[in-house]
Amino acid sequence: MLLYIIRHGDPNYETDSLTERGVLQAEAVGKRMADAGITRIFSSPMGRARQTAEPTCRLLGLEYTVEPWAHEIGDEHRLTPYPDGELKSVSLVDRVHFRRDGGINLSYEQAFEAPGFSTSGMKAAQDTITAGGRDFLERLGYKEENGIYRILAPSDEKVALFCHAGMGRIFVSQLLHIPLHLMWAGFNYTHSGVTIIEFRNSKTGYTVPRLLCYSDMSHLYAAGLDMKYCGRTEI
Repeated sequence: MLLYIIRHGDPNYETDSLTERGVLQAEAVGKRMADAGITRIFSSPMGRARQTAEPTCRLLGLEYTVEPWAHEIGDEHRLTPYPDGELKSVSLVDRVHFRRDGGINLSYEQAFEAPGFSTSGMKAAQDTITAGGRDFLERLGYKEENGIYRILAPSDEKVALFCHAGMGRIFVSQLLHIPLHLMWAGFNYTHSGVTIIEFRNSKTGYTVPRLLCYSDMSHLYAAGLDMKYCGRTEI
């Protein structure tokens, strides 16, 4: 099975919808998903994710299934007073703080000892998304057991999940067992970025998720759209 984890297009957060730029990105990623032969489509319940999924559904003649656990993490999870006492998203904390003073050596289980994370609700967000993701994958035929996945039903499907930057990074962190504070320090997720995770079927009956690409935006290049990462850095 191939799992495509797709961030929504350029958003208008106030209206939870896409901008004109985001609509063009959704069309571009929709063509890419149609060319890839996606067989099942899932989406966060939020408007910007569902709107991004719509071109893929239209081109393939499929409907998406809403996955409530794929909702973007809220301020109750991401806000931290670190380092100056003013509440801010952990994404706005200087990434240097997550790696300095030994932070780079914190394990997966110790991630919430990292500055900023220790004074946020990110652990609760991770727990919710981890539980939802495990249930989701089990429904697709892959059951997590102590870090590896038992293959309940070998699948050659290509599955698309339209979601969000924060939620997506937590999900990928869980799948690859990357400490969350290091995921936050070293990985970003651009608008309509495509991450592909392979669950290769094995005669042993077990598999592990393998990252094939992260936040890829080649569909934007193919469509002649701008290549600004998160709308700010041309790459």
